[in-house]
Amino acid sequence: MKSTRVPMVPIALASLLALAGTAEAQQPTYKIAYIDPLSGPFANVGELMLMHTQYAIEEINAKGGVLGGTRLQLLQFDSKLSAQESQSALQAAIDQGARAIVTGGSGSSVVTALVQSVARWNQRNPGKELIVLNHSSIDPEMTGKTCSFWHFQTEANTAMKMKALANYIKKTPDVKKVYLLNQDYAHGKQWASYGRQLVGLARPDVQFVGETLHPIGRVKDFSPYIANIKQSGADSVITGNWGQDMTLLLKAAGDAGYNLRYFNHSAGSVPGTVLAVSQAKLGQLTWVAEWHPGQADTPRVDALAKAYKAKTGKDFLAPRIDFTPRLLAAAINKAGSTDTVKVAYALEDMRFDSVVGPVRMRAEDHQLLLPQVVNTIAPVDGKSVKSGWEGTSYGFRTDAVYTGNELAQGSDCKMVRPGG
Repeated sequence: MKSTRVPMVPIALASLLALAGTAEAQQPTYKIAYIDPLSGPFANVGELMLMHTQYAIEEINAKGGVLGGTRLQLLQFDSKLSAQESQSALQAAIDQGARAIVTGGSGSSVVTALVQSVARWNQRNPGKELIVLNHSSIDPEMTGKTCSFWHFQTEANTAMKMKALANYIKKTPDVKKVYLLNQDYAHGKQWASYGRQLVGLARPDVQFVGETLHPIGRVKDFSPYIANIKQSGADSVITGNWGQDMTLLLKAAGDAGYNLRYFNHSAGSVPGTVLAVSQAKLGQLTWVAEWHPGQADTPRVDALAKAYKAKTGKDFLAPRIDFTPRLLAAAINKAGSTDTVKVAYALEDMRFDSVVGPVRMRAEDHQLLLPQVVNTIAPVDGKSVKSGWEGTSYGFRTDAVYTGNELAQGSDCKMVRPGG
């Protein structure tokens, strides 16, 4: 009887694969929860922020993770732009073992509620604490009167951004009559308040000719608002609108043939904004960020943007979102531990060599000091604007650059630290 021999190679290979899978499963992980809008009118903003965060985490892991072998694992949750939904997402993140929250695109009121919930959880659950890294919600109260030891702000706040714009408006004499149009939530009100205060201080001759708050993410036609602005005689609008609320505002003004100037905190970094300006063919949108596409003499960001586009097929827009998890990884390595309290202390006063230059996390209020570039969406002219964006003949013109220290302001924060 002829015997049948079973080949040994496939069995050995299967065993090796099983062992590799077990080893990978046993590899220590540090879980980060992403909580931001992934549905609804601002889903495109949330998806952009998620992709930036994912890219950075994948790069960190490709280089060995943190602490010589601990992998970062990203958990995804949809805030639905709701404080209540964010609370549910936070509980789910805690249940799944998250130790850090990355957020910012849900609006300051939602992020504030998240931070407060995290603080309560941490107080009740010593040894299981979380920290919140906020890359885009910029209400100064979050690093001011309502500051928390557990919250770290990696974006310039409203006051810093408005100071940069006020400095620019000071040198722009054709801005004479300003209307304040903003979303009716915490940050929209803050943007209007700081606009009136800091622009008024820089240019006492400027007239504020009207002010309106509108529901966030619910207005489908801004024509009535444009009509009111036009009736006021305004030549400029200070608006904190972003996402759909910004693009629909631009469309309404374009349809009305109204050539306004807009002063905004970050709208140019949101997909669709440049396209909306190009389609309106009227209006000048000036905004503030740590960097803008096409900015001169930024080789490190340019290299990152090129690599990001090659891997994701999408345009890179926000260095601060990319370096937020990198800052966290650096703090974990500095602390030599994933213990949240130790990581938080390591973040305090941390100096980090980011792609936009050196930045510092101010210990007194956990506000990151980073550069800000005032820039305007404008037609390509081959000189100040050399390349178009979003498939249009419009790009970004650099108007002014300020360091984080130049824009830093005092804080009302009275930080309460663990055991303090």
